[in-house]
Amino acid sequence: MQLSIITSIRTNNFNDKHVMDKIKNMWESASKSLTNYEGNVYGIYYDYESDYKGDYSIGVATEKNGGTPIEITTEKYEIFKVDSTDDQGVFKAWSNIWNLEESGTLNRAYTVDFEKYLPNGEIEIHIAVE
Repeated sequence: MQLSIITSIRTNNFNDKHVMDKIKNMWESASKSLTNYEGNVYGIYYDYESDYKGDYSIGVATEKNGGTPIEITTEKYEIFKVDSTDDQGVFKAWSNIWNLEESGTLNRAYTVDFEKYLPNGEIEIHIAVE
């Protein structure tokens, strides 16, 4: 599957004190160009420096052409459903993913991971695994 990145940033969850502001601003900027878009929207995580504690790039992407292309390969993915009724649902899902990784239950590949935002409001996080 090929996606087009509309906008992206480079950050770190633990060493960048502005990480939440950067991500919020990135999504706000992207949403302006998605006003009439009715397809799936993706939060793409890529270009990992190391593991979830290292630097990484994050972008907002769609299935329509026009942005920077990124290829989602046919790797194995573990899919995590997000409680979209919870304002903290995405954060809680990522916390669960990190806990599974720390416990050795989830062996991440650190290639390309993505959040998939469906038009019906459902959210899935796809984690590439080895």
